[in-house]
Amino acid sequence: MKVEIWSDVACPFCYIGKHRFEEGLSRFEHKDDVTVEYRSFQLDPHAAREPERDLYDVLAAKFGISREQAVQMNQRVAEQGREVGIDFRFGVVIPSNTLDAHRLIKFAGRHGKEQDVIERLFEAYFTSGRNVADHRTLADIAEQAGLDRKAAEEMLKSGAHADEVEADGIEASRLGARGVPFFVINRKYGVSGAQPDSVFLDVLQQAWQDEHPLIMTESDASGEVCEDGTCKPDK
Repeated sequence: MKVEIWSDVACPFCYIGKHRFEEGLSRFEHKDDVTVEYRSFQLDPHAAREPERDLYDVLAAKFGISREQAVQMNQRVAEQGREVGIDFRFGVVIPSNTLDAHRLIKFAGRHGKEQDVIERLFEAYFTSGRNVADHRTLADIAEQAGLDRKAAEEMLKSGAHADEVEADGIEASRLGARGVPFFVINRKYGVSGAQPDSVFLDVLQQAWQDEHPLIMTESDASGEVCEDGTCKPDK
């Protein structure tokens, strides 16, 4: 089974959804047979690399609300985060461009470090208040995840994987995603949003049943069964 997850490093519900999905997956009987691939989705491709406003001011301008309302809105999100072990610190967030962070994820995926790097990027953005558009920050994260720092730095300088990031966004639109997180299981089932872990578990179980239907065996002699409310032995 394959699960593809479209998300953005700057999306708090993607962070929450990641943890909820992982909880659902941990309770799935066939979790060792599931491959997870993260796909890129930039919520704001035009975001500045060196922003002049903090997250509260950005949200206030985007939604036409006051700064105080933006603070209150994020407090509710922080409460949801604590339920899954996430320490959101929205006051320190630097709302920067995430293109290079997505390119690093692609690079990490080539070396089996995709999920480690993604978790570190979320933590850097939402808890540590680091600028994920800064190449030094990204190189630090790559090194902490066990990747070759120099190779990561060269990749970031080259602009590699940018076309893959763009292609992921186009594919998400083709599949009908209107936002993130967006989960696709076996290219048959789609789950939108940071759903409860039980929802993910149910979908995984359904997808598994689709791929592994119960096969009835046939024989010359039929076994005795109860049906239509009666139990009658064969003659």
